[in-house]
Amino acid sequence: MVCEIPRWSNAKLEIDTTTPFNPIKQDSKNNRPRYVADIFPYKGYIWNYGAFPQTFEDPNHTDKDTGCVGDSDPVDVIEVGQAISAEGSVHRVKVLGLVALIDDGETDWKVLAIRSDDPMADRIQDIKSLEAYMPGLVSATVDWFSKYKVPDGKPLNSWAFDGRAKDADYAHSVIAATHDAWSRLIHSDKEAGFALTNTTVRSSPHCLSADIASQVFKALTGGSSAQVPGDSTKVPVKWHYVHEGMVANCSKE
Repeated sequence: MVCEIPRWSNAKLEIDTTTPFNPIKQDSKNNRPRYVADIFPYKGYIWNYGAFPQTFEDPNHTDKDTGCVGDSDPVDVIEVGQAISAEGSVHRVKVLGLVALIDDGETDWKVLAIRSDDPMADRIQDIKSLEAYMPGLVSATVDWFSKYKVPDGKPLNSWAFDGRAKDADYAHSVIAATHDAWSRLIHSDKEAGFALTNTTVRSSPHCLSADIASQVFKALTGGSSAQVPGDSTKVPVKWHYVHEGMVANCSKE
């Protein structure tokens, strides 16, 4: 997985699928950087959060189990291990299962996983053992995702499977299907709104040589070798208490 957002942080960082080479950027709204609210009793994102590269939730495909199309993004990964991962770091993980958020009528898979180098990786093999060693984490995950947009004036999110976690075999089938969807996309002639520029998939019509890729990168960054990401440690100024789909004891910002 690629870690986009370290645990306990609030900046909404994500892989930008519309910019060449798909860098991690901070999401924005009305030209202001976005941060998730602290929803009592949680602090920011409650796990390391990221995505599986080379996966694609196809907006033109209706999933037979959720009844909804994909959300046009890579598959999200919730990494539950002990270490706080750095933004942009890459990790080998063990897949434990998944939950299926329905976000604005679209399927938004959330794969539960643990880093392979985590001290608990040998003990946690699946959803059952995850519940045994980290009791309450799955239910807290469902609760967090249900509520996290409410402070922005949006309703509670809904779930496929009534918010119940599916097992690792099911999760692997979703990963395989979304990888196939990514493969079709990266080999398509048209970019269809996505930046498919790459340097590694030689059979893709969007693959660039190292020299041309370097030129494109310099044009994008103004010659800089790196750009500073958003401040993921920024702390919102208040708790948000969400009850029955509404925010109590605080005013909207």
